[in-house]
Amino acid sequence: MGKHSILPPSSCHRWLACPPSARLCENIPDKSSEYAAQGTDAHELCRHKVERLLGRDSPDPTENLAWYDQEMADCAEEYASYVMERFEEAKTHCKDPVVLVEQRLDFSQWVPEGFGTGDCVIVADNVLQVIDFKYGVGVLVEAEKNPQMMCYALGAWSAFGHLYDIKTVRMTIFQPRRGNVSTWEMDAMELLKWAEEVLKPTAELAYKGEGEFKAGDHCMFCKAKAACRKRAEYNLELAKYDFEAPASLESIEIAAILPRIDELTAWASDIKEYALQQALSGTEYPGYKVVEGRSVRKYVDDAAVADKVKSAGYDPYEQKVIGITAMTKLLGKKKFEELLGSLITKPEGKPVLVPESDKRPAMNTAYDDFKE
Repeated sequence: MGKHSILPPSSCHRWLACPPSARLCENIPDKSSEYAAQGTDAHELCRHKVERLLGRDSPDPTENLAWYDQEMADCAEEYASYVMERFEEAKTHCKDPVVLVEQRLDFSQWVPEGFGTGDCVIVADNVLQVIDFKYGVGVLVEAEKNPQMMCYALGAWSAFGHLYDIKTVRMTIFQPRRGNVSTWEMDAMELLKWAEEVLKPTAELAYKGEGEFKAGDHCMFCKAKAACRKRAEYNLELAKYDFEAPASLESIEIAAILPRIDELTAWASDIKEYALQQALSGTEYPGYKVVEGRSVRKYVDDAAVADKVKSAGYDPYEQKVIGITAMTKLLGKKKFEELLGSLITKPEGKPVLVPESDKRPAMNTAYDDFKE
């Protein structure tokens, strides 16, 4: 698109919660990563697969995709098939639905300079569908009350609401590597009400760099998170417990601490990494210095090592069955299930304490067993 948005939909979860963070992050460059590169390749392959199934001309991009592999191919096939299923469903209540792929969506009516790209938009009478492909595995993404998806839906409604009788907006996150297809529907009028009463006024604050800083789980992908004073204050609130032994804390105090532990750990890690990079750039921190860390020996040339060892009469290789993830990539998901489905077991996971909002069913505790 060329132009960089101050309020990108991919970050609206953050700037809706913490409006001034938008301008705080404005001049901090994005860091490229192999995960982002993989996602870009996967999206390009998805676009091609959908276009071909729709009968449109689309040159095969495979040879130009640096991260292409069988897993990516399988995920793109699954996504394209899902889109076509939703398209066929749209035909049951609309005689002329339209499928738009990699569609630029403008929601600047509510967000200053607001725009984004919808992976797939299916426009039809009654139901407007927005489908977003996520290739990442690190974070499970839910469609329910997802502001990025709601912004995309607003952009689609703004462009096509006058052409179709749209009553419901259906938003779907398709995240195949997490086995996640999350769908959420809302009344189109409710979406517009949210846009006017929540999105628009908050976006105006964010665009001006105004409003109150607020720390929370939305800090995870904030480019300014390491040196943010509000985040520091938020995490240092735990100091009021004076690091008492857990047994001396009341249950209600522990309950207040639990949701902060992961964020506190992440914050400490971010501070250490930020301080290291600043120190390497010349910043001095009293009592600290930069030294060379420990390193592990490694071979200069694996092939040369193998040849030397074999010539000496030894076997330089070890053999073992590759892991399930690598085996799935080798065989492809369908072949993997066909050959090895009956040979796979999944033991019970280690107990983990999580918020009640977590969708996994609760385990029986010793107290539950006693009651039974």
